[in-house]
Amino acid sequence: MKALIITWENFQDQEVVYPYYRLREELPEKNVIIMSNVLGKFHGIMGVNMESHALITELDVVDNYNNYMNDFDLLVLPGGVKSLEKLRQEKTVIKFISDWNKKNKIIASTCHGAQLLISAKATDGKKISAYYSIEDDVNNSGATYVNAPVVIDQNIVSSPHYNWMGEWMKAAIEKVKHP
Repeated sequence: MKALIITWENFQDQEVVYPYYRLREELPEKNVIIMSNVLGKFHGIMGVNMESHALITELDVVDNYNNYMNDFDLLVLPGGVKSLEKLRQEKTVIKFISDWNKKNKIIASTCHGAQLLISAKATDGKKISAYYSIEDDVNNSGATYVNAPVVIDQNIVSSPHYNWMGEWMKAAIEKVKHP
């Protein structure tokens, strides 16, 4: 199994740190990649430093795009309202998420990560959990907002808040192991 976490500077610290280290418990270090707008050390909104292993612009290269699409099993979309507002403007990232969803590959989304799902048109007809402030956005996208710690609908494992990181990642890992 390989996991790709896509985020942006000023991410919600808990929502990148926990999935990264939880996935590292399951997988070799080289199988958990953080992709962002910065290569190397970058910071969360609360100041936590993380290491970004790949640049979002790598997805602009067809071979890289295909390699990430074909070689990875889990796509993690953490939250962070400020960072996600910037990330969702990256058209290649949105296309990547859309294509990933069309292949019915597992997506783990938490908090404002649902904004990426909405922009990628991956929510229609699905039950989605997300941060309460974007309930209208989720519903307006054709999904049904569900306020629950973890919601699994087809290939999407969603959660509303970092209070539920443990349950969310457990469900996502289980979904990858047993689709």
